[in-house]
Amino acid sequence: MIPQKKYDLIVVGAGILGTFHAYHAAKKGLSVLVLEKSDQARGASVQNFGQVVPSGLDSDWQGYGRKSLAIYKELNKRWNLDIDASGSFYIASNDEEMILINELHTINQETGYLSELLNAAELTDRLPSLKKSYAKGGLFFPDELSVNPRKLIHQIHHGMQADGLADFKFNSLVVSLSTQFDLSSVYLSNGKSYKGRKIIICNGSDFQSLYPKIFVQSDLQTVKLQMLRLVHQEAVIKGNILTGLSIRRYESFRECPSYNKIKAQGPLDKELDDWGIHILFKQEKDGSIILGDSHEYLDANQQEYFDNSLQSRPHELFIREGKKIMNGLQWEIDASWAGYYSQCKQDKIFNQEIEPNIHVVTGIGGKGMTASPGYALENINRIYHD
Repeated sequence: MIPQKKYDLIVVGAGILGTFHAYHAAKKGLSVLVLEKSDQARGASVQNFGQVVPSGLDSDWQGYGRKSLAIYKELNKRWNLDIDASGSFYIASNDEEMILINELHTINQETGYLSELLNAAELTDRLPSLKKSYAKGGLFFPDELSVNPRKLIHQIHHGMQADGLADFKFNSLVVSLSTQFDLSSVYLSNGKSYKGRKIIICNGSDFQSLYPKIFVQSDLQTVKLQMLRLVHQEAVIKGNILTGLSIRRYESFRECPSYNKIKAQGPLDKELDDWGIHILFKQEKDGSIILGDSHEYLDANQQEYFDNSLQSRPHELFIREGKKIMNGLQWEIDASWAGYYSQCKQDKIFNQEIEPNIHVVTGIGGKGMTASPGYALENINRIYHD
């Protein structure tokens, strides 16, 4: 009988957070196995905008995002990923938002993160589809990226397998774990099992398969986002487009001196605020445009009560607000979907060693595509004491 291979690390979950834990461990020369319950990664790592925007992160997390930019660019050279390096535009629609982008630009200068203030004329010159009536000015981040999330994670998996960095087992639902001495056993629903010296569980918003009591007692919650894709466009929109509502929402702007005073004035539109809507645009290489998004929240212990159907009202609001911002677009909807991610209400991420050598890392929130590569690098170094 051939003895069972013992891995240095088993990662449960092949989303962006689990994948980069596996990648960085493999780069250390460790033997790595990735187990994914579905036939491919299907969760939040696929169902998102694909905007890699460290500019939106607070000072505690922006470093992870900036490191992630470097990692993505390195992998793009290696594996020719579906990545566009056209930067990010924040578009201010009024005087209050102009104050915030000016203050963030000052903070960026202090932290050494490159940004460029644009007046209305400069902004509309770079973005011809942008309505002059909306754009008062902007803040541009030239180093930021957009990716196609429906392709990117699969390209990374393919590259890792082709380079022999990790073993991947799909359709592999982990139902239990046990530890004896310095080895943990991972048991699958199909009867198979694997042994590893360390286990990292990146379960996204799956709070039922493993350790449900821990998640129910945590401050984790699931966030449901809706977004849509407009049909192929002749118009060209370069880069990530983040608008005034994004300026009022993103964590980086909360550190601006004027934010609390502006926030205290209340929402610009109560219905948009009730749906957690801010308006983002991103054009894909096929000419279609991603538009959204909305946010609904439920605690981990209430997840079964989530309405998983798509609501029509957010889509109507996306189009209504989008028409205030962009000229010359076709507003016909090609597709719409919901994405789900987990986040903590207080902490920035859920990261616990729940048993010796068994770690759970989830709840990274909406910053997963931006911060996961950089955060996973630091976390792997911490776990392996480097």
